[in-house]
Amino acid sequence: MTGTVTSPAPTLTLTAADRCDRCGAQAFVRVVLASGDLLFCGHHAKAYEDKLRASAVDWVDETASLHS
Repeated sequence: MTGTVTSPAPTLTLTAADRCDRCGAQAFVRVVLASGDLLFCGHHAKAYEDKLRASAVDWVDETASLHS
């Protein structure tokens, strides 16, 4: 019996070096679109969420780390 093992996509963790595409603050949200990724601080992620959620392939929100 032969089979194909598919490994899960790597988890991309945001670091202090990742910056918001809108204002340059530390990014805590990665929006994965078919055309590429966008990085946002918590403020700008919330501001654009309604427009981007519908077309997002993935939404990685690490804003909970602000409270830990």
